Amino acid sequence: MSTTRPKKKTVKAFLEQIPARLRSTLTHFTTDMWEGYLNAIAEFIADHDDLSASPVIDRFHVAQHYRDDFDDLRKKELKRLKKELPPESYDQDCKGMLWTLRKNHAALDLEERLSLRRLFFHSPTLHQAYTFREELTAIFNLHLSVAEADLRLLAWVRKVERSDLDIFAGFIKTLRNHWQYIINYFEQRITSGFVEGLNNKIKTVKRRCYGIRKVSTLFQRIWLDLHGPDRFFLSTT
Repeated sequence: MSTTRPKKKTVKAFLEQIPARLRSTLTHFTTDMWEGYLNAIAEFIADHDDLSASPVIDRFHVAQHYRDDFDDLRKKELKRLKKELPPESYDQDCKGMLWTLRKNHAALDLEERLSLRRLFFHSPTLHQAYTFREELTAIFNLHLSVAEADLRLLAWVRKVERSDLDIFAGFIKTLRNHWQYIINYFEQRITSGFVEGLNNKIKTVKRRCYGIRKVSTLFQRIWLDLHGPDRFFLSTT
């Protein structure tokens, strides 16, 4: 998958194409943490007095950072346990726990929760990190005001920093660097999920339409995939 991103000036030029009559209707810009996006958005807002909008860092991009940190610890701890535990104990209590650990705790069934308990008996460190991860996810799941979210996140950071666990140190630095844009999510709980879903659909269409040279034909195909079923097929309900 390509990781090439547009330059800041390209993003800024795109934003400048937004008609003046629509600028005042904009309330939020949702993005990931790439500085090119954030700087382009900040400059665009500053350049237009008629624009009052909040930059928002998508909560799922935030989650990806702290969940990746937890996953790094998972790999480290399971590698240690495989060396230290008898093979039978490792196979019974630790093997095959990847997806159980990655699932949110609320989504686990009783058997999965019991499996976690057995694993955490061997790794209190992993248990502590898992608890911190779930507590942070719970904050983002709550319908909080920006001020309430600010206090909750600050309390979480202080709790983690008072612990002996350092795996979230990099994430906490990132959190502090983008604090306001992250808590802006709680203004209206907006994410970029719709846009990312649309992008994935368009990528799928492009793969199926390999060889099409006319852009207009490609757009027709995209429109059909998005709206065709509703427009041309009768509902069975």
